[in-house]
Amino acid sequence: QVQLVESGGGLVQAGGSLRLSCAASGIIFSLNHMGWYRQAPGKQRELVARIFSLGGVNYAESVKARFTISRDSAKNTVFLQMNSLKPEDAAVYYCKSLHLRAGGHVDYWGQGTQVTVSA
Repeated sequence: QVQLVESGGGLVQAGGSLRLSCAASGIIFSLNHMGWYRQAPGKQRELVARIFSLGGVNYAESVKARFTISRDSAKNTVFLQMNSLKPEDAAVYYCKSLHLRAGGHVDYWGQGTQVTVSA
């Protein structure tokens, strides 16, 4: 059974920091690309950051230089360090795993963790 369990969300003042974690089980972590997405009320889910199985990363323009994604293969965990948070960063943050294989791909989502940023 695959599980992606996010944690670390909460309420923070603008300018503050949070560190999100996503613990994965039931997948071969090293073969999966991992990503963080977010969805604010009334908006579409959007990519925040992703880290590929070999370590390459990319970020949404809106979070570059403020957020850092990383992964710890020994713990099957992906992290999102969020600094200089802004009210517009408030959303439910979701973790996603993606495994590419011949004929298609397999992806899984976590249940999400709420991030609230007060002005």
